[in-house]
Amino acid sequence: MLILCGSWLNKNGFYEAEIEEVNFYQSLSEIEKIEYPSFVLFSYDLSGETLLLNLKKSDLPAAIIVKIKKFKKIKETEGYYSLLPSIMSLKDREFISGVQKIRRLIEDGTVYQINLTNRFDFEFYGDPLSLFLKFYKNQPVPYGFCLNLGDFFIVSGSMELFLEKRANTLISKPIKGTSKVLKILQNSDKDKAENLMITDMMRNDIGRIANIGSVRVPELFKITKYKTLYQMHSTVIGDTDKSIIEIIKTTFPPASVTGAPKRKAVEKIDTLEPHARGYYCGTAGLVRNETDFTLSVLIRTAVGIDNRLSYYAGCGIVWDSDPEKELRELYLKVKAFYNF
Repeated sequence: MLILCGSWLNKNGFYEAEIEEVNFYQSLSEIEKIEYPSFVLFSYDLSGETLLLNLKKSDLPAAIIVKIKKFKKIKETEGYYSLLPSIMSLKDREFISGVQKIRRLIEDGTVYQINLTNRFDFEFYGDPLSLFLKFYKNQPVPYGFCLNLGDFFIVSGSMELFLEKRANTLISKPIKGTSKVLKILQNSDKDKAENLMITDMMRNDIGRIANIGSVRVPELFKITKYKTLYQMHSTVIGDTDKSIIEIIKTTFPPASVTGAPKRKAVEKIDTLEPHARGYYCGTAGLVRNETDFTLSVLIRTAVGIDNRLSYYAGCGIVWDSDPEKELRELYLKVKAFYNF
């Protein structure tokens, strides 16, 4: 079962895909061709392949391609589910310690920024679709979906665009900067510096695949209001005739969920986080045809296996990050899913 919020299709409501087939892969090199239309999902686990690093991995497929026949609109229904908090991958004091370690890495000149994440585990009972619909109602977003493949399911309430291609125009809208108070975000030099750093990284990533001289930044520090928070994004555009797999191999993983410089940040993340990120911080989206696709960053994402569900959240850490404030931001990002 695959359910998308209507904005994927430039419509309102929710739509169920009639699935023709589902294929699983462990490497980008295994994917010879993507049939159209398809819904694709690329795990953060593929970062080891794209960056030539030996990283911890989850036990789930690294890539999923769902071939779609058509979509039909569905009615919202309220089914049963329950979430019981279990454990966190990093306890609060461990997360704060991680922030402090990153600040020392920045002070040493090893990195400029790292995105530190945490995994929140729950006992889950009930209907994954009902969980998704309630999650979406708590915080409507443009890139929400529920993919239930029986052995496991994925629920995502992402508002971040990783890459969108229309003809030869490639667009990215990296998010950095979160607050529940608009004025605080508008006046935050720290968030603007962090956003600018990630925007420069996306300019570099897209520049590696785009036509020379075509990369531009039409939006900088734009703030969008959501139900539980405000977030800041910028927009990077470039022109390219490369295929989706070529583009993924060049730009993955998304800069906004790693840090700077990307390869070193991903290497350090693997030592700082005890959990494999799996699908979280990867990308997923709709491939309409050879030159038209939309991919979200898999933030605000949960993965369920049997009666265990894991939800993830993270914060971008820079030198002047306050560990206690970063912890509060972490829980703010979890609030739309579960209010501790």
